[in-house]
Amino acid sequence: MGLYHSVRAVAGASGDGPLDWNAVTSAAKEATDPGDLDVSADERKGYAADVRDARDRVREVGGLDFDLPETVEIQHRHHWIDANVATFERVMAPIEQQAKFIPGIARVVNTGSMAFALSFLANNVLGQYDPLLLADGDDHALYFVRPNIRKVAGQLDVDQDRFRRWIAFHEVTHAAEFGAAPWLSEHMEEKMEEAIDRLSDGNLDRTSLGELDTTMTAVEGYAELLMDRAFDDEYDDLRRKVDERRQGRGPIAELVRRMLGLGMKRQQYERGKAFFETVADARGVAAAGRVWDSPETLPTDDEIENPSLWIRRIDP
Repeated sequence: MGLYHSVRAVAGASGDGPLDWNAVTSAAKEATDPGDLDVSADERKGYAADVRDARDRVREVGGLDFDLPETVEIQHRHHWIDANVATFERVMAPIEQQAKFIPGIARVVNTGSMAFALSFLANNVLGQYDPLLLADGDDHALYFVRPNIRKVAGQLDVDQDRFRRWIAFHEVTHAAEFGAAPWLSEHMEEKMEEAIDRLSDGNLDRTSLGELDTTMTAVEGYAELLMDRAFDDEYDDLRRKVDERRQGRGPIAELVRRMLGLGMKRQQYERGKAFFETVADARGVAAAGRVWDSPETLPTDDEIENPSLWIRRIDP
């Protein structure tokens, strides 16, 4: 890990686009300790068992028909950076294709900002279900960032195997959503492309962005519902300790999280969870799963605030 080399990579950003992705990757990695990936055979079996058990429990509780991603990886932080640079590069490609002349200083700033964001996230992400939006084909993947899982389990003073299992259950719930709703990736891609096209023209498409935010609120909230109903062990202590750790962050870390929109993600969890808990309590978990029938059965923003509106519309 070398801050000097990271700065050099950013300063040397080149090309014609808004960012130099090679420099982003180099700078992010130079600023990030990859962490240990010395996985024993027993630990590898533990990951596999957690994912398999999570799949079976989520299928049973949610009544969802889905398969796990073919790609399930135990990663260190540099692997995670590589995977997410590829995702960001795909998402931003339409903007880069339409971008006119980009001054060198702007490219350096953009490159540095993206490298900083990826480095911060690489040190904090525990697990990730990646639907590989805007990729060719219908692939998806599941990642576990082992150094972060072990670090946070130690910080929280909780059993590492139990904490790892909790992360596995959470990420598999996301795989369940996208697996049960084959249209979901395409729906999100469509909203992203609409917003990106408008942004390329110098406009902000608040409608598409709002619909995308509402969809993500449903995605995060339903995952929380399944987590509560499917996990095979009481985990209030885990959630409490994670929340306490979040509240105890220093001012700089909290500022960075706000800049990266991570506070919004937490709000999505909370709003979505409240919506689905109300629906499940009124009509059952299976009824809550009807959100994945089609794009038309997704809740609107108003319905998330008032679940009875959605219930009357979908399951009168």
